[in-house]
Amino acid sequence: MLLAGKNAIVYGAAGGIGTAMSTAFAREGAKVHVTGRTEKTLAALADRIRADGGQAEAAVVDALDEDAVNAHADAVAAKDGSVDISVSVIDIADHQGTPLADMTLADFERPIHIAVRSTFVTARAAARHMIRQHSGVILTFGGDGGGEPMRDYSIGGLQVALNAVDFLRRQLASELGQHGIRVLGLHSGGIPEGLPPDLDARYGISDMLVAKTMLKRAATFADVGNVAVFAASDLAASMTATSLNITAGAVSD
Repeated sequence: MLLAGKNAIVYGAAGGIGTAMSTAFAREGAKVHVTGRTEKTLAALADRIRADGGQAEAAVVDALDEDAVNAHADAVAAKDGSVDISVSVIDIADHQGTPLADMTLADFERPIHIAVRSTFVTARAAARHMIRQHSGVILTFGGDGGGEPMRDYSIGGLQVALNAVDFLRRQLASELGQHGIRVLGLHSGGIPEGLPPDLDARYGISDMLVAKTMLKRAATFADVGNVAVFAASDLAASMTATSLNITAGAVSD
């Protein structure tokens, strides 16, 4: 098992991406601390992981609440001995479909605030323990890594938010590398499985995502889980400050 003996914290664990990562981490031997804001869905995910033979604990933690995040990370470290993997994939509440010129300031700012704050707060909480351990992996997720705007469709502050997180990832890597901590991003370019059906039907987003790829298919939740395991494992021990491109060739780099 690639992650045997590791302790992982997944923020926003009950969503599609969070579930994919959590179940993949557990499958590879990590004890997964699944967190979010809805106790019922978190408990169901933890039960599912345990039923499949994995280790999981659920906790209600708002990734935007620095006190709650710090207290939970401290509790994990105190009880289980370490914080080895941390990733925030909470919903950043982006407002899509409205041209920027017609969008309210609040709708534009919301995803930027949520994405940057949650990434910073959760990474900082993990880093404090990882520095002491002199080891650990912090993952980020989102975007296609290409830094290009999406043409002919407005996604509000989403691209701005994801590119801000991307720079934060690189800055964290530059500061934490001396402590043996790796910081990596996963770029999928969009997961059709996670799209709201009504929005997808209205704008044909799935078709747009697939049309840009070289493999003529988009990444799946399973792909995300598999690559997250690799990134968090010792197989990627020499990788930091970079992103893993799982866009199926939508972006070449």
